[in-house]
Amino acid sequence: MILELRGVHRTHGTGETAVHALRGVDLGVAPGELVAVMGPSGSGKSTLLNLAGGLDSPSQGAVLVEGEVLGDLNRKQLARMRRRHVGYVFQDLNLLASLTAVENAALPLELDGMSVRKARKLAEAALDEVGLADLAKRFPDEMSGGQQQRVAIARALVGERRLVLADEPTGALDSATGEAVLRLLRNRVDAGSAGVLVTHEARHAAWADRVVFLRDGVVVDTTSPVGEPEQLLEAKA
Repeated sequence: MILELRGVHRTHGTGETAVHALRGVDLGVAPGELVAVMGPSGSGKSTLLNLAGGLDSPSQGAVLVEGEVLGDLNRKQLARMRRRHVGYVFQDLNLLASLTAVENAALPLELDGMSVRKARKLAEAALDEVGLADLAKRFPDEMSGGQQQRVAIARALVGERRLVLADEPTGALDSATGEAVLRLLRNRVDAGSAGVLVTHEARHAAWADRVVFLRDGVVVDTTSPVGEPEQLLEAKA
């Protein structure tokens, strides 16, 4: 498995005000597998992604990436693991306004010690994959929301990362561009990576091999996406 969550709980706060974001979640994602995570607002979808990417720590249980227990890593080791192994598409994009599109996409590789020349070449290829080769030198505020989102996706796919985490990656895109982005994600997974896609749309979940449904921090169902996600989501809501 590239990603494993073993009996993971995540609680925010204590006492009567405690919020149980995840409750005993078990999940494994193998190479070549794309898992879609669905559920109502507040069900724990984004919390699951944050834990999978090492951006948060479980209150109980363990998260493993490539066989490494994230809780055993110090801050420096954890940052290195994220740069080398995890591509993350955030809902709020997290692009740096002072960097161009190609500089944003190349940043994780450069931070990991790759030469600027090689990192920029790989970043240009990633931008070309998402249809933005001609905007490589533009800054985020010179691009539309959809274009910025595609830069964020290029940054997540650049290099040889084996775990791709995507939180509503098509939110600012039209249907045609959104489908192209999902095809890129699917292709990366088919090449041997593992992917986790948080989405509220059944048509996007249909790209996955498996759909996991969360409700109140608990996995309430797992199914094949063929013709079923929308019906099951309504039943679990």
